[in-house]
Amino acid sequence: MSPAPTRRTLLRLAGASCLAAAATAAARAEGAPVAGAAGPSHAHATPIRIGAAGLKVRDLERVSAYYRDVIGLAVLTRGEASVTMGAGGVPLLTLEAHPQAALERPTAAGLFHTAFLMPSRVDLARWLVHVARNRTPLTGFADHSVSEAVYLQDPEGNGIEVYADRPAERWRWEAGSVVMGTHQLDVDDILSLTDTRVSNYSTAPDGLRIGHIHLRVGDVAAGDRFYRDLVGFEATRRSDSASFLSSGRYHHHLAMNIWNSAGAGVRSEADTGLSWFSLQVAREDVLAAQQERLGMSGVASASVAGGIESRDPWGTRVRLLRA
Repeated sequence: MSPAPTRRTLLRLAGASCLAAAATAAARAEGAPVAGAAGPSHAHATPIRIGAAGLKVRDLERVSAYYRDVIGLAVLTRGEASVTMGAGGVPLLTLEAHPQAALERPTAAGLFHTAFLMPSRVDLARWLVHVARNRTPLTGFADHSVSEAVYLQDPEGNGIEVYADRPAERWRWEAGSVVMGTHQLDVDDILSLTDTRVSNYSTAPDGLRIGHIHLRVGDVAAGDRFYRDLVGFEATRRSDSASFLSSGRYHHHLAMNIWNSAGAGVRSEADTGLSWFSLQVAREDVLAAQQERLGMSGVASASVAGGIESRDPWGTRVRLLRA
C-alpha cells in the first residue's frame, strides 16, 4: 500500500509546487486579491439555477474520457456525434463532436469555467485525493470565503472548477454584495475528512451539479444588460472587470469577466468551446416574463423542448427551461 499523501505530495502530484503558486492562479478565477459544507441545496433551490452545459470539442473520445475519469461523470446517452454525461442520472454536460473546429482563443468571448458543485466537503476531499493519486494537473486552489475551490482544465483547454459551498448562514453580505475573497485553501483541513491512504472516488456523487457558469465576455456592462436585466439574475458582486449574478441570494450562478477578453466580439461558430448552457426556471410566470423582456428588447428567441433559447451578445446560446 502506498503511503498517505501529505499536502505537499498532493500538490506535487497535481503539478503545483506550492499552494501559494496555485492560489495565485485561482485569484484570477473569481476576481479578488490573493489573500462544514452546505451541499447543492441552496444553489438549486432558487427561482433560476444552472441546469446543464454543452461543449463543442474536437476529440470526443478523449474529452469524454477526461470528464468520466477525472470528474466522475457517467455516460447517460451516446449519439453518433455527441455524448451526454451526468451524475445520479441527471444530465449535466453534453459534448458535441466538431473534429475540424479550431481551438477557441483564450482572448475570445466564451467559457471561463464550468463549476461543478460537490454535495459536501467530504466529497471534495475524496475527489482531491482521487485527482492527486491519478496525477491530474490542477491550475489553482482557493478559499473564496463562501466556498472552497479547485481549478483545472480539460484536454482542450475548457476551464473547470470543482468546489464545495460553505453554509449560506456563514456568508457575509455588505451593502447588498456578497463578500468573496481568494485566500489560501486549507488543504490539510479538507483532507482530514477522508482517508488519504486510499482513493475511493470512482464516480461522481449523485448530488453533483453545475453550481455556476463563469464566462469570458467582451464588455461587462453589456453582459449585465442581458443576464441581469433580461434574464432576471440579481447582482451580488461587481467590479470594473467582472460581474457576479445570482437568483435567490446564492453567491453566484453566473459570473462574467473581461480579464483576457475585453472588447471581444461575437464568437466564431467554427471554434470549440461553450456551445450552450441551460437555466432551469422554477415558475412558469418567471419564464414568461423572461420571454417578454427578451422580445421587448428586440432579442430573438426560439422555442425549444421545455422552454426557449436565446443568444447573449457574444452568440452563446442560453436555454431558459421550465424546471
